[in-house]
Amino acid sequence: MEIILMILVMILGATAAALLLRLKCYQKQINHIREQLLFLEAEESNYLLTSACAVGKTEELINALNDVIEKLRWKQRRLRKVNRSYRESITSISHDIRTPLTSVKGYVQMQQKADVSEEKKAEYGKIVERRLEELGDLLNQLFEYARIEAGEISLRQERINVGNLFTEIITMFYEDFSQKGFEPQIEISKEALFIQADRHAFSRIVENLIKNALVHGTGNYRFSLYSQKGFAVISIANETDQIEEKDLRQIFERFYTTDQSRSRRTTGLGLAIAKEFTEQMGGGIQAFFQDERFTMEVCFPLTCSGSKNSCSDRVQTGKKGSA
Repeated sequence: MEIILMILVMILGATAAALLLRLKCYQKQINHIREQLLFLEAEESNYLLTSACAVGKTEELINALNDVIEKLRWKQRRLRKVNRSYRESITSISHDIRTPLTSVKGYVQMQQKADVSEEKKAEYGKIVERRLEELGDLLNQLFEYARIEAGEISLRQERINVGNLFTEIITMFYEDFSQKGFEPQIEISKEALFIQADRHAFSRIVENLIKNALVHGTGNYRFSLYSQKGFAVISIANETDQIEEKDLRQIFERFYTTDQSRSRRTTGLGLAIAKEFTEQMGGGIQAFFQDERFTMEVCFPLTCSGSKNSCSDRVQTGKKGSA
């Protein structure tokens, strides 16, 4: 009997020792995790939690905590990027608004000088008028883009004859190209092409692309409309010394202006607005160089085309020139 009791005592003692050892291991692991969390709270680091000793399901806990830490870090990086983008946007907006206002103020002051002739005053007045128009266009673009981002613009898609509307929009800019001494080469599909799109948004897309060509183009303009693989494709191409290959990756980002065109009075919002409207209506847009011309291409699925592909498929698989 005594032998049995001794065995039981030894078993109980061994069990107690094992439990005590396990408890100490738990304490060590918890203290280790706590110290690491305090370190991560105080320091900005890519450090992840490690284990001091493998016990129970603490390894699973550490892995779960590391997943949470990595997600939080990703959100922090994203938030910093957004905040940096907004700071840059505010700086850009301030500069774009201040520049024409400073110009207007200067010309108004010159108009008020007693020794300025009536002819010069009239000339300064026209310059002030142009600057105010530019400022109005800038504010309208800012307002439009803000409404797009906030989802406040409701698009009403309808069946549109692309050729007719494209031709109508090009005609609006005839005088602008004449003043630059150029006449664009225009190629419109003889086949009637129809798409589902919001008329105002589609017009804004094409207008912004043509305005971009007017601002940055140096000649050899070509405007085309054709069908390809179930899509209506609009192409705006021109020679330019303002846009380079390195600009293509960022050209649709808001407020982006190329190094060579920073002195031009542009907001960098025109192409961003065109991209937003295009994608909201299920279209695709891309920019590339082809035959030494900068080319902007927009595509929309033709109605009743039977195509199962999306415009993004066409953008990825279509001809990219040297881009």
